[in-house]
Amino acid sequence: MKSFFSVLLFGISILGFSQTNTYEISFENAVHHEAEVKVTFPEIKRDTLSVRMSRTSPGRYALHEFAKNVYAVKAIDGKGKTLKITRPSPYEWHITGHDGIVHLSYTLFANRGDGTYSQIDETHAHLNIPATFMYAPELSNRNIKVNFKLREDLNWKIATQLPLVSGSTHSAPNLSYFMDSPTELSNFHLRKFQLGSENSKQTIQLALHHNGTSKETDEYFEKVKKVVTAENEVYGELPVFDYGKYTFLACYIPNASGDGMEHRNSTILTSTRSLAEGGMERNIGTVSHEFFHAWNVERIRPKSLQPFDFEEANMSGELWFAEGFTSYYTNLILCRAGIVSPEKYVEGLTGAFNYVWNSPARQFFNPIEMSYQAPFVDAATSVDPVNRENTFISYYSYGSALGLALDLSLREKGLNLDDYMKLVWTNYGKNEVPYTVEDLHKTLNAYAGESFGNNFFNGYIYKSGMPDYKKLLASVGVALQQNTETPYFGANIRIKDSVGSIQRNVKIGSPAYKAGLEKGDVITTINNKPFTNDQKFDDVIKQYAVSDTLSIRYKRLGVEKTAIVTLESDQTYEILFSEKVGVSPSKQILAKRKSWLKVK
Repeated sequence: MKSFFSVLLFGISILGFSQTNTYEISFENAVHHEAEVKVTFPEIKRDTLSVRMSRTSPGRYALHEFAKNVYAVKAIDGKGKTLKITRPSPYEWHITGHDGIVHLSYTLFANRGDGTYSQIDETHAHLNIPATFMYAPELSNRNIKVNFKLREDLNWKIATQLPLVSGSTHSAPNLSYFMDSPTELSNFHLRKFQLGSENSKQTIQLALHHNGTSKETDEYFEKVKKVVTAENEVYGELPVFDYGKYTFLACYIPNASGDGMEHRNSTILTSTRSLAEGGMERNIGTVSHEFFHAWNVERIRPKSLQPFDFEEANMSGELWFAEGFTSYYTNLILCRAGIVSPEKYVEGLTGAFNYVWNSPARQFFNPIEMSYQAPFVDAATSVDPVNRENTFISYYSYGSALGLALDLSLREKGLNLDDYMKLVWTNYGKNEVPYTVEDLHKTLNAYAGESFGNNFFNGYIYKSGMPDYKKLLASVGVALQQNTETPYFGANIRIKDSVGSIQRNVKIGSPAYKAGLEKGDVITTINNKPFTNDQKFDDVIKQYAVSDTLSIRYKRLGVEKTAIVTLESDQTYEILFSEKVGVSPSKQILAKRKSWLKVK
């Protein structure tokens, strides 16, 4: 340790980096998921230096206690004297007795490759910075240099949005940028292209860590290029990336955990699906979603997330727009780019549509309040049972459904959502002025008229109303229909060993709910008929009709009980082209559909 710190200190003194915090990370024990981290904090003015691990990660809204994976923490001063370390909290260390310099070292365990955590093994070092590096809050405005000690025996290279200093050393202008800069060390494939006007071309690159072939990389990169180009057309220009490039950090490997996470000039994409086994089609949606965030959330930034807090949960009422409208564009962009067919895109709206508009949760929270739930649901963990099935709608899905409604409503006026997003970009994103919900409301009023904007926000954002989708979808030749003759029970039931177990909280207002059935109940017979093991519960219910009364015999906590369930009409929607239900759209309607989907 002394030899490392003395060499590092010498380097700092001769190069004049006295106001730079310097990191080094190495991976000699990668096989056991460990890294060794060394940090130097020079010119410390206070007697006690407080260092900590973050509790949050950019793009995530819940707390994540990264300190639990840190151990063997040691510190010496500039003369090599061992320093006293105390723990005032689970995620904080106080270091005293220093001479103005603290050399800190620790071991990190990391074995989850996703958009929040880090993973270290002999396939790669997948580093999300908050999950990897300690920091000193009082020194957060200092420059940072970090040396990633590559495993040359494993042919590792470095992919990151951090600017290169030299060799394997990169820099960051401050702690916030450092924390927002995930880094992939592996033997990845690199592809790049340039996009932009003649005088402002920027580089878009894909660093793809996978077990596939170069040919597969080339084929996938062509899809990435199509997505990037289609999203650029929405806004009319790329953001100005800080160092002239944007990097997709993709890990499609068996040991990854599926995820996607946006950052200022890069994004993490992780999946266990290889390109050869479905990933070519199924992974590209995450590319579409995350790159759209380069505008919407990274630069069109909610004021509630500015600055990002690394010590507490980050709550925002704008996620229905930041995440939800981005989700609306996710698959629409795939359609516009020719990656999915218009028919597949439209029919694919059905699942999220039913999830949102058949949920009882709208009686409890509007889209803003749903956004407030993020710290409880965004990869958050808890051991106590919750009632999310009845009280929460994902702001991704809710916002996506509202994005569809707003787009089609604007198109009825000869306007469109693309141009509204351009205006939000011009007013807030391009110059990076943080916005509020009220700012979005005012911008819609300015774009589409005060009456239109007020009706949309007062009816569907500040309240939980449902737009007239049947009319809106019909305007672009799309049918919205329900089969009200299908019976509905209202509980998720799995038949095994000739009994039916209720798997989830029963939906509020459903026939099963009204009858007093609950999660964990075990149904033994319906109208005195037992189940057989090869049956599915939905098939059992389809034998009956709407308004039929069922006598349910069940066990709860070992006690036999009975209930009476009266079946109701299934409220499930289906979305599909009007032609499929025998309605031929007019030329005018087909032109509107083409304009919406930008079919080429």
